[in-house]
Amino acid sequence: MAIPAGKGLAQGASTRTVMVDGHGIVYREIGPAHGMPIVALNHLGANLDDWDPRVVDGLAEDRRVILLGYRGVGRSEGRVRASTDEMALDAIAAIRALGLNRVDLFGLSMGGMVAQRLLALAPDFVDRLILISTGPAGGPGLVDMTRVMVGGSLRAALAFRDPKSSLFFTRSSAGRAAARAYSARLKERTSDRDGSVGPAVLRAQLAAVHAFGQLPLPDRSSLPGPVLLLHGADDLLVPPANAAVLTEVFPNASLTVFPEAGHGVVFQHHDEVIAAAGTLLRR
Repeated sequence: MAIPAGKGLAQGASTRTVMVDGHGIVYREIGPAHGMPIVALNHLGANLDDWDPRVVDGLAEDRRVILLGYRGVGRSEGRVRASTDEMALDAIAAIRALGLNRVDLFGLSMGGMVAQRLLALAPDFVDRLILISTGPAGGPGLVDMTRVMVGGSLRAALAFRDPKSSLFFTRSSAGRAAARAYSARLKERTSDRDGSVGPAVLRAQLAAVHAFGQLPLPDRSSLPGPVLLLHGADDLLVPPANAAVLTEVFPNASLTVFPEAGHGVVFQHHDEVIAAAGTLLRR
């Protein structure tokens, strides 16, 4: 059921802090306290406010959702991490500090890379896995993300457009409409917002993705739980070929590639994403 603007669970969730190695990491918790929690790890350059409230509300209708920040990003303390392994270790420590020993993971773009490293470092920690607009270590084109992002941002600036609308959405009428709708949804939360994201965060996280892209392709995963892969057919930042490689890493995965959708497929097709995630999470 559609949730009216400004009336969802995500808008009212308080921003809390969990301590990791003496540094406060921000998070938000939404939804009922029972059942297997799902921990959501966001994309490069994002803070907690960049989570689409429709996605969060949809996930949290019948399960506990934890939006977990990254060290040094937004209101989180410490120096921003420059490797996906360091981000994964922070996430493991934060989840344990919250009293949890097993979770489902929802990883978006760079967050999907962090989720895969978390699985590698703590395989008994993960039950089910949802990976969106992401790729495996050594995935095709991941080392080009900095070039694509910088070039796209410059072209957007020259055209007086929001860089995210150009990098995350196609220039089709449907893509432009989805970009405008997503931007409007992000403005619904007006208080207790996360902190800003500066250039130092972008530099460190782009370096982390570049290093991840230089790693050897991973071995086939032995994760027994189900895996959901979602990707946009016109993704500029993480080429769609990455989704095909992920099906080899996770042979039990189901994959959907959305036509005429870019890196922000989760925002453009949030209803379909929530439906697919709900099906997986009930297994």
